[in-house]
Amino acid sequence: MDAPLSATEITALLGKGTRFEGKLHFEGRVRIDGVFKGEIKSDDTLIIGEGAEVHAEIDVATVIVKGGIVHGNIRAKTSLELHAPGKLVGNIHSPSLFIDRGVEFQGSCRMDAIEDRPSKPQSQIAQMPRA
Repeated sequence: MDAPLSATEITALLGKGTRFEGKLHFEGRVRIDGVFKGEIKSDDTLIIGEGAEVHAEIDVATVIVKGGIVHGNIRAKTSLELHAPGKLVGNIHSPSLFIDRGVEFQGSCRMDAIEDRPSKPQSQIAQMPRA
């Protein structure tokens, strides 16, 4: 049986000088220090390092931007941290937000609980049996 991950252990790294385009779905903690374009989804933590350039729609539990550049909307179910000299061009939706002095942010911010979207429409019409 695998031992549980420590709170600071990185499960995957897209290092400096790397480029990736596509959809990223992951468990654990992933750090991006390179260039990423596409879509990122997870119920865990995404770290965007200094020097990273991310063009993506991001939908994860926790996002930590440690100085990289993000172009795209961020939906963080738990929290979002933006640290200097980070830059974000896009909209934010998160119940908890930290923005460091010196961060560039262009977009709108919504701070409330994020509920999972229902997979099926809520209203369904029931048909009465004919007599």
